[in-house]
Amino acid sequence: MNAIRKLPIGIQSFEELRTEGYLYVDKTDLMYKLVTEGKQYFLSRPRRFGKSLLTTTLQAYFGGKKDFFKGLAIEKLETEWEEYPVLYLDFAGFNFKRPGTFEEAMNDHLETWEKSFGVEKESDLPESRFRKIIRSAREKTGKQVVLLVDEYDKPLLETEGEERERIRSTLKGFYGNLKSMGHFFRFAWLTGITKFAKVSIFSDLNQLNVISMDEDYAALCGLTQEEIETTFGPEIEVLAKKRQLTREACLDNLRKMYDGYRFHPAGERVYNPFSLLQAFKKKEFGSYWFDTGTSSTLITALQNHVDKLRELPAQDKIDVGATALTSAYEDNNNPITLLYQSGYLTIKGYDAEYLRYFLDFPNNEVRYGFLNALIPYVTYQAFDNDDALKIAEMAQDFKTGNTTSFMESLQGLLAELPYHEGPDAAVKAESVFRNVVASIFLLAGQLVHTEKHTSQGRIDSVVETPEHVYIFEFKVDKSVEEALEQIEQSGYARPYAGDTRTLHKIGAVFSTKTRTLSDWREVLA
Repeated sequence: MNAIRKLPIGIQSFEELRTEGYLYVDKTDLMYKLVTEGKQYFLSRPRRFGKSLLTTTLQAYFGGKKDFFKGLAIEKLETEWEEYPVLYLDFAGFNFKRPGTFEEAMNDHLETWEKSFGVEKESDLPESRFRKIIRSAREKTGKQVVLLVDEYDKPLLETEGEERERIRSTLKGFYGNLKSMGHFFRFAWLTGITKFAKVSIFSDLNQLNVISMDEDYAALCGLTQEEIETTFGPEIEVLAKKRQLTREACLDNLRKMYDGYRFHPAGERVYNPFSLLQAFKKKEFGSYWFDTGTSSTLITALQNHVDKLRELPAQDKIDVGATALTSAYEDNNNPITLLYQSGYLTIKGYDAEYLRYFLDFPNNEVRYGFLNALIPYVTYQAFDNDDALKIAEMAQDFKTGNTTSFMESLQGLLAELPYHEGPDAAVKAESVFRNVVASIFLLAGQLVHTEKHTSQGRIDSVVETPEHVYIFEFKVDKSVEEALEQIEQSGYARPYAGDTRTLHKIGAVFSTKTRTLSDWREVLA
């Protein structure tokens, strides 16, 4: 039975999914709530999160294709099943880095709609052609129009400079029809990763309902724990057997690797569906979502804010206001905005009194992928396969309390740091050193607190495992005695006084001349 169950990997067409017998996680009750409680929506979600499948599900629903919804929740909710003229604008399949692609994509869709509703082209302006299509569709069908736009922001994410401004100007006029001809529309649905300023759907339209952080729709895309265990029971069993795990251990590994996304502080956590399905298909816990590519806009944003990015691995959790999560990309020069909207960070906590959100990596797949792929922008050093093996060995050393082994590995990794010249060489070396140490500890997969605040000061690093706690104090071009003395005088170990785990107090010295650890010493509490 397990061998013939079809997993919908890469299937974005709802009709294909239903007619070809693929497994489907029923979200149609939420979709019905969506279409009956509002008219114009925007939803932001990371790539590979099911936005396209949801959009084609709406296409089938507004096309009145009742048969495709047999056995689903909406079958008992909907009684009329009206058919509306649907205009589906799909930017997902185009490479907008190639000059002229945007014009080709727009013209292709407009020509298809003009043919469908018998419209004669009288203008080259997309907004004028779109306006005429809307009127004709309404007149010929007697029904209001439904507009569905998948990945509205893709042409903007893949271009820059004058090309992006030209595309933005065209889209501004095109989407302006949603406001000026609002009474012609039964429903409008736009998806994307981020919001771009000066596009009329955000700068001019106040009726557009942005549901990206609505609690009611937090699980509209992505898969909840209950949905996974209900729908994919046989796949879980096969994966567990293949990896020689119990069912509970298998579920725990899946949670650590792919769960953890939260789009509202009180909303359910959801899994990345793409990675989860790939793990079931390939029967191993791999890095799938990150390997599908990183947005060039994200990389550019990170390169433009290297100083801000270097702080990222050194933070326990990132503290931001609500505007940092919801603002348009170009209205905010903080790369954290794009990191959140792209799915590299997610909500881990919320302070209702001060309206502050706490962000962190959603899961291990993103944590390791981000630090491995983008670490050069943080530390000027990429880790190769041999380094990854050392880091994996360090993780085991942390668990077993083998301080000598992981300090020797750390010394070897630090010896690979790039050389800096000039009057501020020592300052640069120290900055890189601290960032590399924080990144290595995070890559080792331990519970790490860097620059942890206490009543007496800030601890450089605390690493926690089930049986051990490590307190690190790093000094640069000083003595190891000074490092250990600071741990004692500042009372860094006091928070762990009643802890039954073994406490390791470690002083270590980094030399800007040799660019690695010159000395270290451990004291067991």
